[in-house]
Amino acid sequence: MTETIPHLIKLLLDWLPPLSAMQAVLKLFLIPVGGGIPAGVLLAKAQGLAWPVTTLLYLVSDVILAIAFEPLLRLIAFVCGKITFLRRVSDTIRAANAHSAAKFQITATGPVALIMIAFGVDPMTGRASALAAGHGFVAGWAFAIAGDMLYFAVIAFSTVRLNKYIKDPDTTMWIILALMLLVPMVVRRIRSGRAPYQAQEHGA
Repeated sequence: MTETIPHLIKLLLDWLPPLSAMQAVLKLFLIPVGGGIPAGVLLAKAQGLAWPVTTLLYLVSDVILAIAFEPLLRLIAFVCGKITFLRRVSDTIRAANAHSAAKFQITATGPVALIMIAFGVDPMTGRASALAAGHGFVAGWAFAIAGDMLYFAVIAFSTVRLNKYIKDPDTTMWIILALMLLVPMVVRRIRSGRAPYQAQEHGA
């Protein structure tokens, strides 16, 4: 029995990828607003990191973000509560979230709406919306991280699939980054174009 435990530890250490490789990928994932996802995914692939390890590293980056961002968010919320103008801005953002949620027939303060905000914007905005809805640290960041992990899954899958056709990692990364910027803009343009049309239909 005493010989088995060191053997199992050795097998575990052999299975784990090099610490330097994991640190390099984690640093890229820590880049704000998702810009490091394609670069991190491609680096993880080049270093031979398994999908579970890569996904776990991104989850760790989200946890680090939560710990670092939460005090700043609390300070902003405190200041907004003391200044009338900022309080009005906060109320406007809350109303906009409720309006967006109503389009999908979900509650603006519910988990689905908050997860979708984090997925569609970024985890910081998702956490800020959760705080405005009255959710605490654990629940608020759980919703924000869930949405961000969905976003990671979409971008990571797209990066790996595109890299199969475009072998150059740098070209793949720049194409994905361009799509990350352009696709939301196109979606917003389409939605804004539909809004007057739907209002005209309701008026008729």
